[in-house]
Amino acid sequence: MSAPPKTQLSTTPEEAEAIRAAVRNADPTTLGPSRALAGHAHVAALVELLSDPAVSAPVYDLPKPIAPATIVAWIETAHAERSRGEGLLFVTADDGGNIVSYSKVTVWPHLSAAELGGAMRADRQSQGAGGSGAARTVDWIFATLGVRLICLTAALDNVRSARLIDNMGFQRMGERESMRPDGTIRRSLYWELTRAAWAATRSS
Repeated sequence: MSAPPKTQLSTTPEEAEAIRAAVRNADPTTLGPSRALAGHAHVAALVELLSDPAVSAPVYDLPKPIAPATIVAWIETAHAERSRGEGLLFVTADDGGNIVSYSKVTVWPHLSAAELGGAMRADRQSQGAGGSGAARTVDWIFATLGVRLICLTAALDNVRSARLIDNMGFQRMGERESMRPDGTIRRSLYWELTRAAWAATRSS
């Protein structure tokens, strides 16, 4: 389960409500025509994607076991989060319409913060697409949802993800305990990035 960021930003009720409204109205297709909110039509494709351990094993907050019923429940939970202005779950398709990745955004409007998670199909990993896609998504979260902080985690041995996150300019802030859906704990590397720091990185 996602935990709030270590850095606790203060917000006004107006800022928090604006973030909630932005989440409720967010359209992932503005990231690109291949993006879509996850829905029941994507259940079979998500089961296929996440049944590959090379995709799902490094991710701590996926439902277990990976099966149609658990993925339906996961999607429905995400829809409820969106209606509260607290989260989004969307998928990315290739030119053939096959799901190649998913992104999960958890939002804490009262902290002006979000966490980004997700995974990419194994044959697309380590080809540079993950880095460019993640950067576009970070840009979109700041610009579209209006939060001022994004946090990320990765498994201690997930060297590929750690390198990608470092290269995007996120600041390492030690480790934290990430709770899996079954209540067990995974030690994770932890990063944060402010909107101001991201803007400075992009301008340079």
